[in-house]
Amino acid sequence: MRKFRFMLVSMLLMLSLVLAACPSGAAPAGDAAADADADAAATEAPMAESESESDDSAMVMDGDRVQVRWFVGLGTGSGEGQPEQQDVIIERFNASQDRIELIAEYVPNVSARDTLATQIASGNGPDLIGPVGWIGSNAFAGQYLDVTDLVEVSNFDTSAINSMLVDMYQTEDGKQVGLPFLVFPAAIFYQKELFDEAGLNYPPASYDEMYVMPDGSEVEWNYEVLTEISRILTVDSNGIDATMADFDATNIAQYGFTFQWQEPLPYIGTYMSGAGSMAGDDGATATIPDGWVDGWEWWHDAMWGDAPFAPTGPVMQSPEFGSGNMFSSQKLAMGISPSWYTCCIADAGESWDLAALPVGLNGVVNGRIDADTFRILEDTKNPDETFEVLQYFLTDAAVELAGIYGGMPARPDQADEWFAAKAEQFPFVENWDVITAGLDYPDIPSAEAFMPNFNEAWDRVATLQNLILNEPEVDISGEAATMVDDMQTIFEK
Repeated sequence: MRKFRFMLVSMLLMLSLVLAACPSGAAPAGDAAADADADAAATEAPMAESESESDDSAMVMDGDRVQVRWFVGLGTGSGEGQPEQQDVIIERFNASQDRIELIAEYVPNVSARDTLATQIASGNGPDLIGPVGWIGSNAFAGQYLDVTDLVEVSNFDTSAINSMLVDMYQTEDGKQVGLPFLVFPAAIFYQKELFDEAGLNYPPASYDEMYVMPDGSEVEWNYEVLTEISRILTVDSNGIDATMADFDATNIAQYGFTFQWQEPLPYIGTYMSGAGSMAGDDGATATIPDGWVDGWEWWHDAMWGDAPFAPTGPVMQSPEFGSGNMFSSQKLAMGISPSWYTCCIADAGESWDLAALPVGLNGVVNGRIDADTFRILEDTKNPDETFEVLQYFLTDAAVELAGIYGGMPARPDQADEWFAAKAEQFPFVENWDVITAGLDYPDIPSAEAFMPNFNEAWDRVATLQNLILNEPEVDISGEAATMVDDMQTIFEK
């Protein structure tokens, strides 16, 4: 009989979703972070009076300093313990000069999208928002300042950054509406102890490795093999795994695999079958990229099939399994997540490590790279001062902020220091190299690519996502066709 841990974990999550579905894509960190779902927000977070009042002139305080308002929560940054860490950086910046007073406004991720929309609509938008990824940014597309002139005037050096990362933040009409800050390549997080208990070899540490099966044979590391291994790692309360005849699927104590805070359907489709846009090649025609429905059906069967090995929506949200933070419950053997997940893994013990993503249904590895940055709102009354704050975040404070958010700096000269900090934080992790290797597997177009009427379209996708997570009987192909029709109507509004 196999041993497994029964450990109750209570962790305050900022999910809606981002990432993810947990409301549609929400997660606690990274673009991921929330990019997604602030739609699950049922309530708007109240805003302090001093942060909600402004006039047509720059606000001043503490010796006529210009006040720069920083809105935190649209992505990561407002989760448990993060505000206090960011406050240290704010204090240091404010003490470094006497012209700018940086003020942070922390809003829970689940209500950040609605809160920011209300502020902007009332003419009371902040100066700077972030960190935020593609989804959170898409919700306010067209409202960001073009920083091209500010970059030139300040001589801000972008030459050390991969030019493709810089270009990601350029609009079709040539505006530079952001600068690279953090990148979050995806990888498999796995519990070595659970593999050891099952007598299984660990997942491949690099993308050129085969997987060694229990019988010693070497096979391609793909989702078919992952399924087989995950079933061995899925155990009921009697210690019987999902490959055995007497397995009790109604009383599972340990699961083999999940997409950790990666439940939005565009994420699943991308991981399983490759990148694509739900807005079509013209950016206006609702569609489902090739293979995505197959990936969704695989995922549903993993949760609800005869030999399940992935937790369902209700299981994921149960306190016994981490209240959404499934991997940190130590009752999950493998989870795919971007590297920002290191922000929220403190309760996962000291047995976890990182491995390569499997080959997808389309015969190649399909990665995802979340990317977070800071954006200046176009209506800011203090563009120069806000850009000065932005420069500080992207240079002097970059590595420290990266540690708070769990992401790798986009600047190579900062990445080494970030990895060193991660190695010190998690000395038992042996395979940080797979994070760097993940940069070779970007999702182009992004799984979080813009769609017309983005908020409503993303929410419609989340409706099918929630069916897959919570209903054992779903006609996924039929529901997907209905979703496409509904999305086209949304695109044309």
